[in-house]
Amino acid sequence: MDETKIDQAAMGRLAKALAFICGAEHPTTKALATASESGTAKDIKAARTLFLRLKSSERNAALEMIKD
Repeated sequence: MDETKIDQAAMGRLAKALAFICGAEHPTTKALATASESGTAKDIKAARTLFLRLKSSERNAALEMIKD
């Protein structure tokens, strides 16, 4: 995944998708939800890092779920 910016609304949708895939208590789900709410650079960086550490199948499934 490249350095593309993800808007807060997209992070919120990703958090909901990951809650379905990985569970609401998964650290990545929580980080994305926090970043979506706060929008701070620190939270966004943490959420992005955790998202990239997911298995590729989980990342791809979440991204497919939020496609427009």
